[in-house]
Amino acid sequence: MEQRWHVARDASDWLGQALNFVRRAEAQALADRGAFHIVLAGGGSPRRLYEALAREPHDWARWRVWFGDERVLPPEDPGRNSRMAQEAWLDRVAIPPGNIHPIPAERGAEAAARAYSEALAGVPAFDLVLLGLGEDAHTASLFPGRDWGEGPDAPAALAVFGAPKPPPGRVSLSARRLGEARAVLFLVTGAGKRAALAAWRRGERIPAAAVRPAAGVDVLLDMEAGGETP
Repeated sequence: MEQRWHVARDASDWLGQALNFVRRAEAQALADRGAFHIVLAGGGSPRRLYEALAREPHDWARWRVWFGDERVLPPEDPGRNSRMAQEAWLDRVAIPPGNIHPIPAERGAEAAARAYSEALAGVPAFDLVLLGLGEDAHTASLFPGRDWGEGPDAPAALAVFGAPKPPPGRVSLSARRLGEARAVLFLVTGAGKRAALAAWRRGERIPAAAVRPAAGVDVLLDMEAGGETP
């Protein structure tokens, strides 16, 4: 699978490239299919993008927003990925509430994974999947040493237990479903990600590498992450 590495010159360039990637994916989706299905990631790097999107004009009524993973917490808990996205972006623009599809993780990991798999049953390939990268090379809530849901019969969403960082219960889209996308963009910042990136480049079996869309993936790095890897 092709991996395209993009190293930004500075924080402004990183954000500009991320915004341009979203704009291009949106324009193509709306021109070809009339709706834009995007999957959101959690974490500090994506938040920068979300805050910038909130300041831009877009055809929000035709966006369909999904989530790559969620923590088993109450809906209003600040630790929820959906809550972060709402505060940084979604509550500040005119996306119809019915077009936003949070993972119902408050039901518990297994029930929420089943419900989200059912919700995605009629959804075609995503137009854009945004993902982060952990220092241990995890992405979404697919952690090293676990089942990442790579097989053709893997469910769209997985229940995750015993996550290495609290809370232990999570729900994550499977690697198979994340890979059913026309474009996948990894948003990576910070020197702490260099070891994970080096493992990825060496071809090691890590969660991020399990997401394999037909078109390949794009990885947007800042200078700290994209510098000399160990």
